[in-house]
Formats: sequence, C-alpha cells, structure tokens
Amino acid sequence: MPELTWIGKEKVITHHQDVPYRVLEHKYGFSVEGGESEKETKSGNKIIHGDNLEALKALLPEYEGKIKCIYIDPPYNTGNEKWVYNDNVNHPKIKKWLNEVVGTEGEDLTRHDKWLCMMYPRLKLLHKLLSEDGAIFISIDDNEQANLKLICDEIFGKQNFISNIIWRRRKSQANLSKNISPIHDFIVCYSKSNITSLKKVYPNINESDYKNPDDDVRGSYVSMPCTNKGGAIYSITTPTGKIITDEWRFKEETYYNLLNDNRLVFPNKGNGKPRYKLFLKEKLEEGVIANTWWDSDSSNQDASIELKTIFNNKSFDTPKPSTLICKIISLVADKDSIILDSFAGSGTTGHAVLNLNKLDGGNRKFILVEMEDYAQDITAERVKRVIKGYGEGNKKVEGTGGEFDYYELGERLFLEDNNLNEEVGQEKIREYIYYTETKEFLNRKRTKENYYLLDNYLNTGYYFYYEKDKLTVLSIDNLNIVTQKAEQYVIYADICLLDKEFMLKNNIIFKKIPRDIKRF
Repeated sequence: MPELTWIGKEKVITHHQDVPYRVLEHKYGFSVEGGESEKETKSGNKIIHGDNLEALKALLPEYEGKIKCIYIDPPYNTGNEKWVYNDNVNHPKIKKWLNEVVGTEGEDLTRHDKWLCMMYPRLKLLHKLLSEDGAIFISIDDNEQANLKLICDEIFGKQNFISNIIWRRRKSQANLSKNISPIHDFIVCYSKSNITSLKKVYPNINESDYKNPDDDVRGSYVSMPCTNKGGAIYSITTPTGKIITDEWRFKEETYYNLLNDNRLVFPNKGNGKPRYKLFLKEKLEEGVIANTWWDSDSSNQDASIELKTIFNNKSFDTPKPSTLICKIISLVADKDSIILDSFAGSGTTGHAVLNLNKLDGGNRKFILVEMEDYAQDITAERVKRVIKGYGEGNKKVEGTGGEFDYYELGERLFLEDNNLNEEVGQEKIREYIYYTETKEFLNRKRTKENYYLLDNYLNTGYYFYYEKDKLTVLSIDNLNIVTQKAEQYVIYADICLLDKEFMLKNNIIFKKIPRDIKRF
C-alpha cells in the first residue's frame, strides 16, 4: 500500500508512547441547580483545559476502547489560522519548529510537515480510545484532506474507511478571485473495526407523527395520499363499493399488491380515497446514507448565528453548527454512548450531546478538550448556557439541563528520572498501575479490609503494597496483605524477600515500585 512520508515522520510515529501521563486536576463541577461547585458532579461529562495530546494520554486509563463516537475539527492548515507547533519531540529537525507560528505556503515550506507531525500522534491516541464498534469523524478542507486520508489509512486501516462526506459550509458563493468558489468541506470517517453500515439518520422525522397503531408487527404508521398529479390513471373500488378514478402515485399492479399486504387505509368509513401506510420502523431502516450533506440549516453561517444568540453577538472563528454534530453523533452513538471532541473550540459537540439527550431522554456523555485560553470563557461557558437556557424574546431557547466537571491538566505521574511522582496521590497511582496491568479502569473502592488490593481481574489478584513514607518489603511475615484468594497474584512492593521457589509454587509475581529509594 502506498505510504505518505514527510519530514519528521520517523520521529513522531511512536511519539504518543513518549507523551507523559498527567493527572486531571478537578477545578469545579457545574449543574443547572447549583451552578459552580468545588464538588465533582461525577456526571461523566468532562471539559478539560490543556494540550490535547497530553489530555488524550491522561484519558487512557479510564477510557481506552470505550469512546463510541469521536468528532474533531483540527486546524485546516490554510495558512491563515496561525496555529503553533508545540509538541516537544526530541529531535533537532522538529525541535526547531517549537512555538513557531505556522505560516502560508510560500513563507513556510514545511507547513504540511508540521501539520502531519502534529496530527499523527493525536490520531494514534484517538485510535486507542475508540471502541471496537465506534467511529471517528474529522472535519477538514482541501488543504489537508488528501494527506489526512493517507495517514488515517495507515493508523485506522484502509479497510476501515467509511466515507469522505461532503457537507455544505456556505449557503452562497464566496466573492473570491478564484474561478471556482469553494462552498463545501469534508468529513473524513473511519471505523475502529470495519463497520459496514451506520445508523440511518432522518433528522426531520418526528416520531410522534407516527401515532396510528397497526395490528401487525410493523407497528405505528403515518398515512400518506395515494394520489399524485401526473401519475397513472385507473379506477379502484373502495371497501364500500364506491368506484374512484384518479391519478395515482402507484402503478395499478403495485396498488393491488399494497392492498393485499394491508398497506392501504380508506378514510370516511371505507368510502374515501385510499392512503398508504408509512411505517416508522421501515422509515428508520430504509435506504442508505448519502455522502453529500446539503442541509439548509447546517452551514457555518447558521453556526455563527447560533453562537451569537448564545453569547449575545460574540463571534468565534469558524464554528460548526450543532445540527451537523447531532447528525454525526446519531450515525453511530447509542443513547448511553461517550462522545469525545479533542479540538473542542466553542463547545459545539457538548451542545449537540445535550440537545440529543433532551430530545430523546438519552444519557450520552461528552468529553471536550480545548488547549486555548478560551476553554473557560467560551467552551465551558457555552455549555453552561445551553444547560441553563439562553437567548431573549422569540429567540429564547429552553435549557437542556445536565451537568459537567471542569479540569486542568495536572502533574505528571512519572518524573524525568522515570520514578513515580508521589505528590499526585495514591489513588491516581493505583488507577494507573491497575490500568497498565489490565487495560481496565479501577472502579473498586479501597477498604480497610482490602487496603492494598487493587482488584481481581481474570483470576489474578493485583496488589499495590505501597506506603508513601516508608519502604515496603514483601516477605513471609507480611503475606497477610493478600486478602482474597485468586489463581495468581501480581504484587507491587519496594523489596521482595520471598525465594523464587516459593513464589513459583504460590503463583506470585513481584514487581518493583518505580520510586527513588535513596530518600529513605
């Protein structure tokens, strides 16, 4: 398979492994009832302020393989965005780019190299976070669409490519000197493991319209007229014996097939013109999803109007409409799915999740990551206003309700010398150790009876025999730290005095805690 190469590629393809783990430092929780509070809501909705590469790494212990839908809107690399390459890759070719504003094509000949070096490790971590039945959607334009497709083929697998969706971002042509005016962008879509079909989305369907019950398994329906101007002309007989000649939507053969299949109803006690049954179940399942989205209310202009309504005329560069993100989420996510946006911008994805939950009573969760300083004043503030309600007069929008927690990126779990940073707290260290062993999140609560037990997983008991201010010694005398029977035991401690024969006989695996013991 052809492979894309660029300056610095060999240094960034494994860079996601070198990114330090950081803890998430809780700043406040927000709910519609209580506003901001120091207490965590534990709602599952998160807004994180910090570099998205480090934030994605911080999410792994809790969310690896659990995100059903990812939407990102990265820099398009147009040359006008003035984004900055900040990833600290330890190589002279790339280090010279640090904190350098990326310019236009003519003045910055490595512009595309920088963009690819920035995107590659982030996509690697997003791939890890995506669930096996999940999908990722990436907004992009002509500047990097071709390059994005090639690196996604490499990371997600060419066989997992779903579509390159075209969506209309402008309602009218731009007044440009170019002969062809661009009015669309792309949404590149990949699955984690070859999803052959996505859910069928019909945003304009109002399920309450399908209220007519039926006596077969097809369920509720709405009735539609059978007549059609310019259609086939023939005569039909109603159940009461009345003969009606008209222009019909169907050929005569099709009409009688529908009649025999109990797909027609006759109003006025069987005396009126027939109407055919359009079943909700079949409407939701029919057809395929087109890869051209030309919705009239899903342009960037609509997004700007939406944002100005929320913020009383405050503007934001290139926001996306919440209706577009709702449609994307509905393609793959269930009512209890987790949705991630690591280039959160103005917070449109959080807005879309809250709208969908209000619409259908769902319990979807959002995780938003934004590195810019407006994460608090715009990203989080928008979500607050959507939860509470916004706008005035006839533009007033009722609040969705809900809550979220706001975080900053905190300290590293490991110091520069690769020893544990013991200042982050035992619970964060325990979570990390358990994740590295099992790739699962540590949900078990610590108790006095099982003080050193992390949890049991696949017939193995995991123990973290740790005290912050003293060395721990694993010996015959203190094996009482093992409190639950298992087929095998993995025990972390500072020192092990058990002999190899004893450990082999009792299925004990010792692992040394990585910390600086010189200080004791």
